[in-house]
Amino acid sequence: MTSTVPNAVQHADAQQPPITMFGPDFPYAYDDFLAHPAGLGQVPATEHGTEVAVIGGGLSGLVAAYELMKMGLRPVVYEADRIGGRLRTVGFEGPGTEGLTAEMGAMRFPPSSTALQHYIDLVDLKTQPFPNPLAEATPSTVVDLKGESHYAETVDDLPQVYRDVAAAWNKCLEDGADFSDMNQAMRERDVPRIREIWAKLVEKLDNQTFYGFLCDSEAFKSFRHREIFGQVGFGTGGWDTDFPNSILEILRVVYTEADDHHRGIVGGSQQLPLRLWDRAPEKIVHWPYGTSLAQLHPNGEPRPAVTRLHRTAGNGITVTDADGDIRTYRAAVFTAQSWMLLSKIACDDSLFPIDHWTAIERTHYMESSKLFVPVDRPFWLDKAVDDSGNPTGRDVMSMTLTDRMTRGTYLLDDGPDKPATICLSYTWCDDSLKWLPLSANERMEVMLKSLGEIYPKVDIRKHIIGNPVTVSWENEPYFMGAFKANLPGHYRYQRRLFTHFMQDRLPEDKRGIFLAGDDISWTAGWAEGAIQTALNAVWGVMHHFGGATDATNPGPGDVYDEIAPVELPED
Repeated sequence: MTSTVPNAVQHADAQQPPITMFGPDFPYAYDDFLAHPAGLGQVPATEHGTEVAVIGGGLSGLVAAYELMKMGLRPVVYEADRIGGRLRTVGFEGPGTEGLTAEMGAMRFPPSSTALQHYIDLVDLKTQPFPNPLAEATPSTVVDLKGESHYAETVDDLPQVYRDVAAAWNKCLEDGADFSDMNQAMRERDVPRIREIWAKLVEKLDNQTFYGFLCDSEAFKSFRHREIFGQVGFGTGGWDTDFPNSILEILRVVYTEADDHHRGIVGGSQQLPLRLWDRAPEKIVHWPYGTSLAQLHPNGEPRPAVTRLHRTAGNGITVTDADGDIRTYRAAVFTAQSWMLLSKIACDDSLFPIDHWTAIERTHYMESSKLFVPVDRPFWLDKAVDDSGNPTGRDVMSMTLTDRMTRGTYLLDDGPDKPATICLSYTWCDDSLKWLPLSANERMEVMLKSLGEIYPKVDIRKHIIGNPVTVSWENEPYFMGAFKANLPGHYRYQRRLFTHFMQDRLPEDKRGIFLAGDDISWTAGWAEGAIQTALNAVWGVMHHFGGATDATNPGPGDVYDEIAPVELPED
């Protein structure tokens, strides 16, 4: 593992099976399900061509639509903004910036995301190492706290206190969360053991914050250590903005190595949903060979934003869109941020049971902002000199973690002589909200001033060749934030949302609409979770239409009773 404060996974034997996002809440092998030659299942021939509404054209919606199309159903995709959702890749304006891109949403993906990798491979995309703090792909990292900077090419270059904090985090995980046992169980896909460990931890820790978990550990009795850990963290950097969230959210990340060994998608992550939209599957039922989602939609475009959802006679799901078009479906998959059902979309209460409405209403989102600038070349690889002009052996600028307003600065290039990109700032929650009133240029000016204090000899501005691009996800018209993050006590709400695809347990008049997407996932913020819930919804729609999986490849609903998430008492 290459991280600023390494976690306990470092000691794992390289000969052991790899960690994947297999659990811990629902230990189902989605990667095996996707790879099986029998496919994901089939619906009766009498249902072929039946329309299914898919609301939201992000990764979850496109995966659901693609797999439903392969079964012979006709997905009708609705998208309010653009295909891709939070897989959003943009370019820059101006000469010299051609080919440069900025990842405004998801930009780094762990190898443990094996279902995601299935689709990356399916559409022939390539990945490359992402330059996280102290990653092998990162030439150097500067940690700047309280006005003091430390230059490092490996973690051993940092002062001893950082290794002390790393050791404290390892001990905290081991003592408070059975890390080694869970790590081994997940590598071996030992379902009974995973469920046994996790059931105890859910019951014990559901009401605990991330910060409280640290404070309860003997290893983190030092406030200074907690402060450094919050600023520098592990994997991608500081995690103090997550301190108020449930510790269960963090354990899911470290158990599944979601924050380790990240890779970026060459050319931008938005290519994945866009290619799924245009891709004709090799194997498809009912539709002519060569059929794609784009071909099933007039003019190759999704339907516009959904403005109303309600139930009609015969348990129909009636959808009204921004063009005023009204269509009724026997099944629908909703993949947008669930809080949209309480804000942008007019809904009637009969869509979901009241307990599910409560869970939707309690959804807690993480704000996030980024700002990128295009530069003439990767000047940061130039070697620094001291005041006497002698070489120091250091890069003039590095991937930077700081307690200043920029928080995280990432340096992205495709070679020494080509234009490049800097993510001047990547922030979360309160840090993100501080940028909200400022325009892109105003943000850039503050960021350049902040970075100028860390690198007083570096004139970043003289290398900028185009206008900055920025995003604040909490301010985007069809998003409520970057992604969901559960607060303490929210486990029961998350369970209701994730298990919604098992609709035999619902009254008949509450069936037919299936929740999927990042909000419904146990691992919000990671594309793998969006895919897993899309596959759950595909199984749910198939089952709803009287279909079934092949006996040799049971789906998530077929084995649900054996691996169902822990159910905490409500009284």
